[in-house]
Amino acid sequence: MGIGFTVDTPLKVAQYGIDSVISLVDDILLEKLRKMYCELHELPYKEISDKIEDFRAKRITSYLNMINSLSESKFETLKTAVLNKSLEVKEYLNLLPDGTTIKNEFKNVTDKYLNINEAGDWLKENLSLGSIDVNIMTKVDKVNYNKGEKLPSEYNDAHAALRGFAESNLNSSVILSAGMNPRLYGYIEQFEDFYPDENGNIKKKIVLKVSDFRSAFIQGKFLAKKGLWVSEYRIESGLNCGGHAFATDGYLLGPVLEEFKEKRNELIESSYQILIQSLESKERPVPKTVLPLKITAQGGVGTAEEHQFLIDNYQLDSVGWGTPFLLVPEATTVDKPTLEKLMGAKEEDLYLSNISPLGVPFNTLKGNTKDMEKEALIAKGRPGSPCPRKYVSLNNEFTEKDICVASRQYQYLKLKELDNEGLSTEQYQEQFGKIVDKSCICVGLGTSALLANNIGTKVEGKGVSVCPGPNMAYFSKLMSLKEMTDHIYGRANVISRMDRPNMFVKELTIYIEFLKNKIEEARNTINKKQENYLNKFAKNLSDGISYYESLFNASKAAFKETNALILGDLNSNRKELQLLHVEIGKLAEINNGIS
Repeated sequence: MGIGFTVDTPLKVAQYGIDSVISLVDDILLEKLRKMYCELHELPYKEISDKIEDFRAKRITSYLNMINSLSESKFETLKTAVLNKSLEVKEYLNLLPDGTTIKNEFKNVTDKYLNINEAGDWLKENLSLGSIDVNIMTKVDKVNYNKGEKLPSEYNDAHAALRGFAESNLNSSVILSAGMNPRLYGYIEQFEDFYPDENGNIKKKIVLKVSDFRSAFIQGKFLAKKGLWVSEYRIESGLNCGGHAFATDGYLLGPVLEEFKEKRNELIESSYQILIQSLESKERPVPKTVLPLKITAQGGVGTAEEHQFLIDNYQLDSVGWGTPFLLVPEATTVDKPTLEKLMGAKEEDLYLSNISPLGVPFNTLKGNTKDMEKEALIAKGRPGSPCPRKYVSLNNEFTEKDICVASRQYQYLKLKELDNEGLSTEQYQEQFGKIVDKSCICVGLGTSALLANNIGTKVEGKGVSVCPGPNMAYFSKLMSLKEMTDHIYGRANVISRMDRPNMFVKELTIYIEFLKNKIEEARNTINKKQENYLNKFAKNLSDGISYYESLFNASKAAFKETNALILGDLNSNRKELQLLHVEIGKLAEINNGIS
């Protein structure tokens, strides 16, 4: 969901029991919003400037504490509203799925008790505040300096963000994404709140975002050896998602979820045994029973039918929705011009780009104002960003201190090097395009929150980066929170288009397009390693298609109205994949001089 779009979402939805996630990338943005909210709610505010020691962690702690306090206050207001027979309580209950235990019980309670105070007491005991979780991209861990001196690793960006969360008063989870960072994982050991007590309670839980079982298994055991328990594995589609896309080697979401279902107990038991040994060696309390572990999924879900199928078929604990909520102002913070662009977005406007300085494919929207800003600078002969945030300054190709590949400094030095390579015009333009394509997304993904709240953007500029998943093409209007939840739980339908493909088929088509691009990249330079990679990728996709064919042939009740269409789409994709497999073989033959 980007850096700024859910930065204050807990204030909008936590009182309704809805969990949300705050990105901890941009402490400058958090500090600006803390100032705004303190003024709005007449709270004391003292600036945490960048001259203060450990300012990044302190800014994060202060912001999270403020959000937690304000959310709890709104929650208390909601719970007491029943005493005034407020409509807000009914609105809260209407957001829940039909048949929910708490929804049915509250109806029974209000029918039973003539005294509204007794119903209010029941409500206070049974409602819960949505979890205010945080996200840390593990690889965005820039080294920091003070007066030219390199600071110890605990002052790196991701480390400081973790410390900021650890020292907050939140009782929630940190979602670690973008792969394993052993040094950061080791740093978690220093904070008491991440360890279980003898009853299995953990104040601050660890959630890993993963795209395959092997990664989950390795990371879970690594953390267990340190006495740390992974409370949730959040499985995300490799490509059918928003933001950065961590493509698997052709492993599709369905088969990945199937493996988690089959090996769930193995994952729990193996990690738990290691955890016990570690806790005993550290002379820490050992939980009396096995700790709970959730398996959840997200990425491209767009209908109530898909949502429920994932839960029922793969025995998931919950399913996450992201991209459609960008069109729900009651839940997310998006400036009006960007909202207009998102509402009008079609399939061709949503694409997997190479604009991220992290070198990871990035889902984005054509015509976003940050890219327009970038193109204007290129046209002026001054490509690159002034880099006001420096959060992804991770390249030391030309400089002693790391700089960002989207920065003006890096692109100037890289283009200067390119000028001396004696390339043909065609080769030069291709390399030039790759260099200047990188965009300052660490600023762009937070700017929308500033614009929406009328906070000055003199340093940042007005350019907005936005990172919806491909699913955005099928949502085309602003929605209320109730409309969105009604859609999720099957009480309504906010998708007007009739041509939206099934989420599994959509992911498959994106992966096939990804494979096409990989084949094209290797066309003139293919070697044995690339050949093996492409063949493995194609085989995994083929195996995935076979899995889905078996699944939908055996489950006629699943997606009853579209089952035949899904099977037809799978067959069409199989034929296209077979042609790509043949093409890989031909490229390898040409490279080996056989033909």
